[in-house]
Amino acid sequence: MNDSVQKRPFRFYDNRQKYLAFVNTCNEKWKVAERAAEELAQIAPQPPALRLFDAGMGDGTVLSILMRAMHKRFATLPFYVVGKEISLEDVRLSLEKLPDRFVEHAATVVVITNLYYAEAPWLAPAKPEAAGSLNWLDVALEGNSAYEFFEQLRDLDAQLVDGWQVKAGKSGNPLYVRPSVLVLYRKDHRFLLDAVIPRPGAVEADYDMVVASQPWRARMSAEFKAQKVLVPLARSLRSQGRLLAVQSTGRDPGLDIVREIWPDEQPFQVDRHELLAALKTELGEEHEQYILDALSDDRAMLSYRMHTLPSEIGESIGTSTLFAAWNAAIYVAQIEDQRLAEAVHSGEYLESTAKVLQKYNGLWFNDETFVIVRR
Repeated sequence: MNDSVQKRPFRFYDNRQKYLAFVNTCNEKWKVAERAAEELAQIAPQPPALRLFDAGMGDGTVLSILMRAMHKRFATLPFYVVGKEISLEDVRLSLEKLPDRFVEHAATVVVITNLYYAEAPWLAPAKPEAAGSLNWLDVALEGNSAYEFFEQLRDLDAQLVDGWQVKAGKSGNPLYVRPSVLVLYRKDHRFLLDAVIPRPGAVEADYDMVVASQPWRARMSAEFKAQKVLVPLARSLRSQGRLLAVQSTGRDPGLDIVREIWPDEQPFQVDRHELLAALKTELGEEHEQYILDALSDDRAMLSYRMHTLPSEIGESIGTSTLFAAWNAAIYVAQIEDQRLAEAVHSGEYLESTAKVLQKYNGLWFNDETFVIVRR
């Protein structure tokens, strides 16, 4: 293996196997989407469209569910939806969930980009050299059926491979090789959506709603999270626009599993109150333009579970269930592979996982949420 690859810092969230196992065995994304849908009652969209920004699209589950909720509440409004995602695999998974959205809600523009948080809401790279190499793909989907749209989205794969290549930064964060923007809409609605379809160099943010679910590494400082993520997202809101943020908080059986192996583990060191305090400091006098709402503990907390059948938790627990629970616990706590190898080698991790599952008769995790509103 190349020395530069060996020395590259490992980012736990880039481990595809653990990620896919987590999202397919736990219902966090369903719960986040339901919570985000509640915020729709508080927004007041303005022409020409309801504008939504997903600050970490992932596999598209949250976004697709939220778009269904948007259609239920705002069936006659055009939608402008932007999803930030640097992972090519997640872009592919997200595209698979979009065909029916263009059927049920034809007046929809979906944009997917790999730009950074400070760039993505405006679809504009900050550096001139990056702006000069911007890969802008405008795709007008033909037909009127989900299968036709599916075929056309599937055929974009070669262009996605070219546009979504990444390299590792000094901190281990993946960086885009080429800034890319993919714009999708129905060709038969192009006239209606003319004022909604974005054009290079002429994009405003002004989002009615921003969803930021797990947009950072848990161990990063409050100052880093505020400066690099929350400040640009807050500035992308229009008047009365709302940002819903979600992050892991621990104090759950998932963390108990981790502490069976690493008793002093403290992965969630920055709570929502510290984050909002750091955001207020970063914004300076500008913070007066926003309502920074930490919410009460009852409203802020969001719990989700690992899918299990009642018969799966007993004196003897199946190996597949134990593996799924262990994977979910270490994924949420963002434990690095080097430490995992040492724990797995001893074999004690499965016994520890079974002990916690039996104690609680299942496995669940706690997230916390907070809201930022532009005055």
